[in-house]
Amino acid sequence: MSFADLPPGTHADRVHDHWWWRPGWRAGRQFFAWHLTFDGASELHRLVAEYQRALAEIGGVRFIPPQWLHLTMQGIGFVDEVSSEDLDQILDSARHRLAEVEPLKLTFQKVFVADEAIVLPPAEEASVIEIRRAIRQAIGSVRGSANIPEAADKFRPHVSLGYFEKDRTAASYVAAVESVNLEPVQVTVQEASLIALNRDHRMYEWSTRAVAPLSRS
Repeated sequence: MSFADLPPGTHADRVHDHWWWRPGWRAGRQFFAWHLTFDGASELHRLVAEYQRALAEIGGVRFIPPQWLHLTMQGIGFVDEVSSEDLDQILDSARHRLAEVEPLKLTFQKVFVADEAIVLPPAEEASVIEIRRAIRQAIGSVRGSANIPEAADKFRPHVSLGYFEKDRTAASYVAAVESVNLEPVQVTVQEASLIALNRDHRMYEWSTRAVAPLSRS
């Protein structure tokens, strides 16, 4: 059961290794996607670090360092399957659409245990979904609506702070995150990032190809 399938406010009962090779993935292969990234978001970094400290003694989790924190938005396709012409047109269309969207103020506080990750959802889910919808429209305008990857409706925004590396019951992780009581933090997001990412080192690492500013005032 993915985080999108969990009833709001609940945790998974069991956790599973995240790092199995999903269809199409292999060592050395990269994937184009849109993410929200959090370079310089020091308050969010501190919140994540507090939860990671509470979980550290349990083991079985690969924690995400600050530079790789992200909110997954929307995939495009494997780098070797997306033409440079399509990518440029998707970027232009996304920039045009996101220029009509206000910068986001996202509030983070409570962490949940999902089946493959420990996740931190923003309170403002609808605002994130609006940005994803614009990005999906941009992809569809270039590749056709039938060729937009991923489901439109099976999406629940979250920042992962660690991925599980073992299959086991979730109880100890749930107890650890429930023991943390922190004030909410707010992050301003002013752009979406078009990235090429890989998962070669049991971590999502990427290079940023371009950004699309959120600029409606």
